[in-house]
Amino acid sequence: MIEINIAAWSDVGQQREVNEDRVYYQILQSSDFDPISMCIVADGMGGHFAGEVASHWTVETLKRELADLFIPPDPRKTVQLTGDDMRAIAQETNKEVRPSEVILMRRLRAAVESANTAVHKYALHRPQEAMGAGSTLTMVFVKGKRAFVINVGDSRTYLLRQGRLTQLTEDHSVVAELVAAGHLAQEEAWEHPQAGLITRCLGYMSAVQVDIEPHTLESGDRLVLCSDGLWEMVRDPELLTHIIHTAPDLEAAVHRLIDAANHAGGKDNISVAMLSIAEKPDIPT
Repeated sequence: MIEINIAAWSDVGQQREVNEDRVYYQILQSSDFDPISMCIVADGMGGHFAGEVASHWTVETLKRELADLFIPPDPRKTVQLTGDDMRAIAQETNKEVRPSEVILMRRLRAAVESANTAVHKYALHRPQEAMGAGSTLTMVFVKGKRAFVINVGDSRTYLLRQGRLTQLTEDHSVVAELVAAGHLAQEEAWEHPQAGLITRCLGYMSAVQVDIEPHTLESGDRLVLCSDGLWEMVRDPELLTHIIHTAPDLEAAVHRLIDAANHAGGKDNISVAMLSIAEKPDIPT
């Protein structure tokens, strides 16, 4: 039996008056089928109230578009594939991704594209309130032991496995591209004049490029989703790992990470969501 637990929190930080981040999570857990869960961290940006609007509509659109995935499945129901589903399956060459997962990934990508459209249209129709609105997104959809990690912008998802913290997402930012191209050393990126300038976000343009990657989880794994308000303040992966490992539970770990970011200066809003997966023996009935 697989058990999933989640904790999440968002804090305004030490130097901002408004929290433009949004966090959200949902779990569907049953003894009859693999648990399903979703975690979202969205970091809004833009003048006036644009950032609040962008992150709000990002989360609300994703919740609406994916709501039916959290309805308990009917084992008698026949799944009908569309022509687009069939074409997507035919084009998928990765043998580690099952046809059902190809369809799920199409659903997740479409939901993110809908969120991009929602934010973009809101900004166009309310220019005084939301012109320039945009939001980063890091999101994880977990079904059983399979995790689908989605990313737009520079909010991050990490995997903590057996004491090792690994960044699963790629930052869509100017400095990340410079580092990847070998034009900038990683240690120089922190103080670069274009640090914080992202190359992708939801809502700014009418279309968005979405990264989505499947991963297989193991019992004991933890996924850590966060806005840049955490990782720009707490830069040492060993310190992040230590804080998580020494916390008595997920909720305490989330709050201690936020406290560490605030202690380091809290220059931005700080949001953290943490998911743990455990495999427990079935109890005979």
